[in-house]
Amino acid sequence: MNMLNIVVLYLILINITGFTVMGIDKRKAVKHRWRVRESTLFLFALIGGSAGSILGMRVFHHKTRHWYFVYGMPLILILQILLAMLILKRG
Repeated sequence: MNMLNIVVLYLILINITGFTVMGIDKRKAVKHRWRVRESTLFLFALIGGSAGSILGMRVFHHKTRHWYFVYGMPLILILQILLAMLILKRG
């Protein structure tokens, strides 16, 4: 397995995880139970799961009233795309 395959597999798994954690936190919020820390939700986005986290926000209608999620998650995704483009350009 080459490095590109490993990176793609990692990104798939971390985005599925980010999406899932958003759903879990929403479910726990509805049931007034223990919640996932907001810093943990952002951590999943920062380590590559931003697309999954954004999709989870939309699908589960979760954290959509918090400006720091509404603007922060897309900003993280944009920065990650720019970083990937820079890395790929430099080869």
